[in-house]
Amino acid sequence: MKAIVCDKYGSPDVLELKEVKKPFPTENQVLVKVHSASLNFGNLVLLKGKPFLARFAFGLTKPKYSIPGGDIAGTVEAVGENVKLFKVGDEVFGDLSGCGWGGFAEYVTAPEYALALKPTNTSFEEAAASPMAGVTALQGLRDKGEIKSGHKVLIYGASGGVGTFAVQIAKSFGAEVTGVCSTRNVEIVRSIGADHIIDYIKEDFSQQKECYDLVLGVNGSNSISAYKRILKPNGNFVHVGGSESQLYQTLFLGPLISMTGRKKMRSLLQRANQKDLNDVKELLESGVCQYSCRIKLLYFSTKLIFIVFRIPISIEAIALCLIAC
Repeated sequence: MKAIVCDKYGSPDVLELKEVKKPFPTENQVLVKVHSASLNFGNLVLLKGKPFLARFAFGLTKPKYSIPGGDIAGTVEAVGENVKLFKVGDEVFGDLSGCGWGGFAEYVTAPEYALALKPTNTSFEEAAASPMAGVTALQGLRDKGEIKSGHKVLIYGASGGVGTFAVQIAKSFGAEVTGVCSTRNVEIVRSIGADHIIDYIKEDFSQQKECYDLVLGVNGSNSISAYKRILKPNGNFVHVGGSESQLYQTLFLGPLISMTGRKKMRSLLQRANQKDLNDVKELLESGVCQYSCRIKLLYFSTKLIFIVFRIPISIEAIALCLIAC
């Protein structure tokens, strides 16, 4: 089968399209024929090996997982003898980032817990764009952020993959949502239900008078003090993405700030699991989360995946690039 292989850290130029052996499922695995896979920030970390801390999980000197690709959607081709939840022909989607990656290939094996039945109202392309982004938004708001009805919530990076899910999920909890994005994405954020929008090109979100119960920092390079400034006394800041310096600040300064005051500064390491995948499935099927903004979905053949890797580095508005295999 064909697969995109990454044997060393670097730019997209290190990626190679190779013929590799088709995997065979073990007794606890599912073999999936991949119809679509999505590219997101996690794939770029795996490609570049940055931030350096990520190498302790992905391999110190070279990638531990040679085939990238976390988010997939496809059809079950075969199942191991102990697999109970899926059968041949089932349409599934999932996040493989916690079980060896491998989604940028024609076939991939995965444990049951990394997969769920595909939402019935989405295409394979749309389904592939939702596991990591949807679960990250859900865990950031519900688990780390402890969101409640009536909370005032600010989402920095509201027009991206995680951000668009986060706006809609926060609204479903009954929160008053402020989305921060660039000028060109204001209409996207408005269309998915944000109550208020801050255009960071025109104004500094951290200098406003409004304070929030929960701030979700999805991307950017803002200092941790900027987020702390707009939190209510018992508020939560949850870091789910951004620059390397922002990550280190949250990891090392966040616990200190949390211990010395009432404001909580937390980091989220998203962990895919079947329950949360099914929650995302339900959110999509019920219409709570939808692709009304059509987040500039781009379709490419497997051979052009090298080019797609370059896009999120330079064009922030493209939240997820989809690869139809």
